[in-house]
Amino acid sequence: MNREPAGPADRAGVVARGRGDAGGLPVVVVAGRPNVGKSTLVNRIVGRRAAIVEERPGVTRDRLELETSWTGRDFVVIDTGGVVNRGGALDMLVTGQARRAIDQADVVLLVVDATVGITAEDDDVAEIVRKTGHVVLVVANKVDSAGQEAAAWELARLGLGEPVLISALHGRGIGDLLDLVVARFPAETPGDGAGHGSDRVPDEEVTASSDEAGVVASVTIVGRPNVGKSTLLNRLAGDERVVVHDVPGTTRDAIDTVVETDEGRIRFIDTAGLRRKSRIDEGTEYFSLVRSLTAIDRSDLALLVIDASSGVTHQDQRLAERIDAAGSPIVLVLNKWDLLSTEQRLVVATDVADRLGFLAYAPVLRLSALTGRGVHRLLPALRSAIDAYHRRIPTAALNEAMRAIQSAQGPAGSRILYAVQGAVDPPTVTIFASRRLQPGYLRYVERSLRERFDLGPTPMKLRVRLRGS
Repeated sequence: MNREPAGPADRAGVVARGRGDAGGLPVVVVAGRPNVGKSTLVNRIVGRRAAIVEERPGVTRDRLELETSWTGRDFVVIDTGGVVNRGGALDMLVTGQARRAIDQADVVLLVVDATVGITAEDDDVAEIVRKTGHVVLVVANKVDSAGQEAAAWELARLGLGEPVLISALHGRGIGDLLDLVVARFPAETPGDGAGHGSDRVPDEEVTASSDEAGVVASVTIVGRPNVGKSTLLNRLAGDERVVVHDVPGTTRDAIDTVVETDEGRIRFIDTAGLRRKSRIDEGTEYFSLVRSLTAIDRSDLALLVIDASSGVTHQDQRLAERIDAAGSPIVLVLNKWDLLSTEQRLVVATDVADRLGFLAYAPVLRLSALTGRGVHRLLPALRSAIDAYHRRIPTAALNEAMRAIQSAQGPAGSRILYAVQGAVDPPTVTIFASRRLQPGYLRYVERSLRERFDLGPTPMKLRVRLRGS
């Protein structure tokens, strides 16, 4: 793969490690009630705006996992949604994700808004983390000046030790906090990545870590809101990795999960549902859109998930065009296929042929992420697409194919002299011809090359250069 690998601060959702995995990196979980500055603190720790931040509760929903380092110790920091004991169904799902993260922590940072003081919700979260028996540091956030420090010491009443006074927004006290965090990590073992960090307050992107080792592909899961992307990711990961709810727009960030499969380690990136730009009217959704599009551009392959019960919509078509323009292989996933009657399935198949005809090379999988039916066909399809994406055709074999293609049907008023493959990812063939080749003839050449060299599941580029006859 020749794409630039994402740095640790770009990769949310590394393989879950920590408690119960002695060979993994230490795990630091940032927890607390909604809107106390957890995501701002995570961004400060990793040295970049990795988590979406907005001054209203409920922005963070899924677990966001990032790698960073401090004083020579690499570790994973996990941003979580606000923990609540009461609320709607979606609030309880978000709280469930936070609790899962807390259970795997080596160190829990309980963040409290020092300007507000201890609330009933803070007490509830404190009780949850106290029962885990993990190392807990109470973090008094929003202590922007020395004049606010006296009031912040009230947080000692939580019974979890003296609070650490910081301002995540301004970076005040972050170095002292990280010193305390690292001091509470389990003892180092040989080969756990010691010596790669620094003693600075994080303000730059850190370098790629060993978690990239063995990852054979990066796969972005895209689609409209509420088509089943997160359900599919959870099915592939074998765990409730992301929040699934029937409210459109539940996923806000681009959440990565590395899954061990028979095809190797694959990073799946769950993205926010993509809507028309004219319908995006809030800052959070705009940043979600930007991160989803960035994930598409940086991945090796895209899964375009379509709600088969709704058919292929105009927005599905636009998304397919956007992915195709990125040059990545595409696998079309018709989710909720089990809900369709025989007649409805015929209509959807016609829709795919009509609206997505420009993706004729892409495999189409019919499955149900909820029940798991048909999901077993997904990994082999990904492997086939990735192999074709990297395929290099020997020049001799390519020109032999060109002679056979031209012999069967020659171009009108022109002649193909020879061809070379100049690049992979995707396969790119330059054809040298005596005169301009018609678009229809180029489609014939592409189709013939796909059949001869088994290039079906990947996009392909044909370029024509003119040479005198």
